[in-house]
Parts: sequence; structure tokens; C-alpha cells
Amino acid sequence: MINDLIYVYCVSDSPPRLAPDSSSIGLNTLMIGDFCVFFKYVAESEFCEENFKKNIADIHWLETTAREHFRVISMIMEYCDVIPFKFGTIYNSPDSLRKFITDYSESLIENFHFIGGKEEWAIKIYCDRNKMSKQIDELSEDSAILEKQIMASSPGKAFLLKRKKSDLVESEMDRLCNIYGQVYYDDLKNLSESTCLNNLLPKEFTGRDDTMILNATFLVRKCNVTDFIRTVDALRDKDENLGLFIDATGPWPPFNFTSIKEKQ
Repeated sequence: MINDLIYVYCVSDSPPRLAPDSSSIGLNTLMIGDFCVFFKYVAESEFCEENFKKNIADIHWLETTAREHFRVISMIMEYCDVIPFKFGTIYNSPDSLRKFITDYSESLIENFHFIGGKEEWAIKIYCDRNKMSKQIDELSEDSAILEKQIMASSPGKAFLLKRKKSDLVESEMDRLCNIYGQVYYDDLKNLSESTCLNNLLPKEFTGRDDTMILNATFLVRKCNVTDFIRTVDALRDKDENLGLFIDATGPWPPFNFTSIKEKQ
């Protein structure tokens, strides 16, 4: 098997002060101007365009290879700021890689100015709607009023009002989830340099029974990360009894806050 294709993980704007352990993954570095590219050699039989498309249809191969991609970039991040490359970025030769870095050098510099000294953190907020529904009369004035009407009504009318309340509870929980999600987002945005809203993920993807109500990433200065995490913990403790849960993970490679653009 001939390893003659170049698989790029990420690029730094300077060599790392300490070299990451590369013995187990065949990690290499290449200086191109002021940039340090982290890469490994891979086989065409696995990573040429045609074979790569076939391989990503193999869930086990995809999960294993993608996990390694993130793991290696995260390891390098411990030593320097990086611009991560997309999973499966391949160059045919050192010359083609050099040309890319040279052609896009201005955009790379702009990106490093933006992300330097910062970390990407992911925040996902979930709501246990069953738990929230049991407290809805305390959280919603409309629901509380309707409940009083039900208690004071005849059985027939109470039956109809209960059906009305069932619909009201669902809409009120939607409203409350939007309010709490926005409040949490605003509080964390105030501690961040930039934010990115992502699509909400269905339960089939999250593997959770509760419902995702916010999926966002935040670019946080390293000096503010402690305050950011402390705020997450405070919000989690404050509203956990309402069925709300905040999942915070990071630091992640800054995929959401880097964009390499061709020179105009």
C-alpha cells in the first residue's frame, strides 16, 4: 500500500512551542511561509475521491476516521491556535498544498486574527416537557386561570376545558422554551466574541428522551472561559427543576468561526 496522498488536519500560524505526540498517527508538519500545516500521508486506495465516497457509506469507517480527525486537531490545539480543515481534505502533492496555502494566505491571516486566543464551546439546551408540564400552572398565568375554571365547572364543561387546556399546555411550553432558550443564549452571548446558531437535532439523533430547544456554539476568549462555564453551571442549577438541562462541551476546533475565502 503506497501512502502518497496528503491528508490535512489543520494549519497554525506558527510552529507549536511543544510538539504533539505524533508517533501513533504518523503526523507530519510542513512550514509554508509563516504557516505550519499538520498532515499525514494516506493511501490512494482509501482516500482517492472515488474510494472515499465509498468508504463514507461505511458507518464504522466514517465514525472511526472522523473521530480521529477531531481527536488529532484537538491534540494540536493544546499547543497552538489552529484553523481546522474539513474531514477528508486531501491534496495530491506538497506542491498543490503549498499553492493552496499561498493563494489563501491573506484569508488565513484574517482568520487567525479573529480566533487567536479564543476557544469554541458548544451549548445544547434540552427540555423535559413532561416535567415542565407538571409545573405549567406555576409557570403560565393562562394555564392557571383555565385550571381554576376546570375546578369550578360541571363534569361536562370540565371535560371540554381539559381538552382546551391540553392544547394550551403544549403551546405554553413552546413559548416558555423559546423564552428560556433566548435568555440563556443572551447571557452566554454577552461572554462571547461571536456566536453561531445551529439546527435543532431530533431525538433520534441525540439519543435523549427530552427535546432540544437550543443548539449553539460560542467563541470565547480563553481568559473568559472560567466565567462562561460558571454561568452555564449557574443557569443549569437555577432551572433544572423546571425540566431544563444545559449540556456544555469544549473546547472544540473552531469550525464554526473560520472561513477560508479566495483572494478577490
